[in-house]
Amino acid sequence: MLKKIRWHLVFKTTAWVLSLAGIVVLMSFVETKRHTTKCTNVKILIPGADNFIEREEIDEILKVNQGILIGKVMDQINLDEIERNIKSNPYIASAKVFGDMNGIIHIEIEQREPVLRIINSGGQDFYVDREGLKMPVSTNFTANVLVANGNIAEFFNGRLDTLRSSLAEDLYETALFIRADTLWDAQIEQLYVAENKDIELVPRVGNQRIILGDAEALPLKMRNLREFYKQAMPTVGWDAYKTINIKYTNQVVCERNKIDSLYKPPVPVARSPVDSIKSTRKVLDSIVKDEILKQISNN
Repeated sequence: MLKKIRWHLVFKTTAWVLSLAGIVVLMSFVETKRHTTKCTNVKILIPGADNFIEREEIDEILKVNQGILIGKVMDQINLDEIERNIKSNPYIASAKVFGDMNGIIHIEIEQREPVLRIINSGGQDFYVDREGLKMPVSTNFTANVLVANGNIAEFFNGRLDTLRSSLAEDLYETALFIRADTLWDAQIEQLYVAENKDIELVPRVGNQRIILGDAEALPLKMRNLREFYKQAMPTVGWDAYKTINIKYTNQVVCERNKIDSLYKPPVPVARSPVDSIKSTRKVLDSIVKDEILKQISNN
């Protein structure tokens, strides 16, 4: 009779029962601990050096919604509500709030990452983040991103919002592309929208207008521009052209500067603070130019 008993099933069932009993005891202990443990500390983690939001602002959100947390019983603190209130801040992409058995509340925050700053035709100023959402500028921090201005009608209502116009979406797509490429991230410092709604790229090195048009076939257009830089610029120089039009995917159309317009009068010997700034800019531009030539020669 004993031989017919399936001992492996008996052992398995016993193990399951003991495990469930252990879980029940542990949960009971945790629940009891929650009713007696008091908050001893609040640890706030905001990764990165670029902070749109400071710890003091998070402390204020906690104080307004939950009062003073230190010394308060953990069971009386609504962690879910804290998380919702923090997430409502327009500079915060996500937040995770949890407490541990030692009475410490942990708050982990991920900030929104702007990729473009738009100044529309009405003078409104706002960012567009990596997800394509409009977000307000901040008094705490100014992001080092491309600026787009000119004939832009995209409106901002002061809250997180999606892009409404195809032009704004093209600007966002262009900014993402430039940001992801080390050459163009160094060379393109501004986007401008002309009256005919063409997007123009404003270069750091060279005085020409680079006419992009829209973001359609953007990788191909920028590849054409890279090839043009590689073949033409070392030969004719950076200021030989007034415009470089890359809006047509099968060709690059250029308009040359007049010879007279290339003449630059000698710099006066006397140097003012403004002259020093210009001189510093020349050095920076020279560094960027060397880096551009190095990159296009390697590709």
